[in-house]
Amino acid sequence: MSASAALMAAAEGGIIGDGRTGANLALAAGLLGLAIGRLALSRAGGRISTGNARTAAMAAIAAGTVGTVLAVLHAATSSGGPGSGNGLVGAIMAIPLGLGAVLLGRRALTRCRHTDQPADRTPL
Repeated sequence: MSASAALMAAAEGGIIGDGRTGANLALAAGLLGLAIGRLALSRAGGRISTGNARTAAMAAIAAGTVGTVLAVLHAATSSGGPGSGNGLVGAIMAIPLGLGAVLLGRRALTRCRHTDQPADRTPL
């Protein structure tokens, strides 16, 4: 099974569960991306000193992108309207969550680049 076929099957909820499974996966990926993005932003700002802020920022961008793609695929392939039990409302709610995770990750990545110093300079 190719990656695009697997994403399409997950968005439709055809792998497991009912029609809401794809929307729930997209919501989970978006919320996970938001949480990781917030932690990455805290690490880049120097408020949390554990972990690598750049790695967390890239993970937030990846999770947000996956959540957005799954949500858009599910919204495009769902039949019926809101309230029909197919997860359309969940998919519509997952789109801004995924985009927010991408934006938080990008902001943390930008903040990491601004705080990096060359190796030959030491702070006084």
